Amino acid sequence: MKNDKFINVYYNNTHTGVLAKTQNGLIAFEYSDEFIQSGFSISPLSLPLIKKVYLPKDYFTFQGFFGVFNDSLPDGWGRLIVDRYLSSKGINPHEVSLLDRLAVISDYGMGALEYKPEYEVIEFDNSSYDLDKLSKDCANLFEDKQVDNIDELFNMAGSSGGARPKVLVSYNNEQWIIKFAGRNDISESGIMEYDYNTTAKECGIEVPEHKIFSSNICHGYFGVKRFDRFNGKKIHMVSACGLLETSHRIPNLDYNQLMKLTFKITNSMEEVKKMYRLMVFNVLAHNRDDHGKNFSYIYDEMEKRYKLSPAYDLTYSFSINNEHATTINGKGRDISVGDMLDVAKKSDVDIRFAKNVLKEIQEKTSVLKKYYQC
Repeated sequence: MKNDKFINVYYNNTHTGVLAKTQNGLIAFEYSDEFIQSGFSISPLSLPLIKKVYLPKDYFTFQGFFGVFNDSLPDGWGRLIVDRYLSSKGINPHEVSLLDRLAVISDYGMGALEYKPEYEVIEFDNSSYDLDKLSKDCANLFEDKQVDNIDELFNMAGSSGGARPKVLVSYNNEQWIIKFAGRNDISESGIMEYDYNTTAKECGIEVPEHKIFSSNICHGYFGVKRFDRFNGKKIHMVSACGLLETSHRIPNLDYNQLMKLTFKITNSMEEVKKMYRLMVFNVLAHNRDDHGKNFSYIYDEMEKRYKLSPAYDLTYSFSINNEHATTINGKGRDISVGDMLDVAKKSDVDIRFAKNVLKEIQEKTSVLKKYYQC
């Protein structure tokens, strides 16, 4: 690896700042003068746009990182791919620093932040692919079997997060994410996620364009167009966990907090209502994997403000102990209408609006019962 002392951060070719390792293991960040003049806060709660050397509050949450940069690092499936890729190059992944991992991700990451100097990788044309073959290769990787095309898999999936295997592809000259079934998924997992997203859209929730990609070995693969790419430009995004500097691996968030965070970041009750609608959908559709990395905020350059991102990772899930990863008014399960209305009241959401949302989503999610009552 090239360097584990510092790395430069860029946003759409604008030098954003520098990350540097300190003697106590924390990773400091400082905005560039250029970005202070023309940019915006990439993490409003932790990194206001002023000239200052910022240090994280601790080492343990993100190993000395700020949350917004931790968002750039893949976890779950993506981490597995990166580690196997590094091993194939004779590099022990356990000895690779976080700054070097950012160098490996370079400009492949989710969102808009890029990191230089980059670690050179072999590039592949991701507009030509065999999904069935990629699905089998991903399954072999999970089972720790030999995979001959690890360079290609890294190029197509190394920056992704989440537990399920996925690849990033070009489809109709646009960037898409296509998911494959994980080890514990049902064979119709792609169709199920498609149904969830279609139903969510009918419930008034903004979701990305999505479709089923055909297969000769299963019912099809769920694909979604990336909302962090638009007209060839990258869109900055930061997760709720990144903003709050808390790990999604520790269930410690409540929707009351997410509602307050949404208003704090967006200064818009309309965005708060979007979060409320999403909460109700997650409860009534039994999507309990609703941890803090599954909620994100995107920066709108034209309007110069943050907005709640389109909803993602919407599907049936039971999470740990069959409880919501993010509690609803302090409860992880057995959520009542009263609990959801209490969240609305505490967030100053109009109660008539909240009741109408509950009624609408209860009616429209009934088509999903075939998944969570079987």
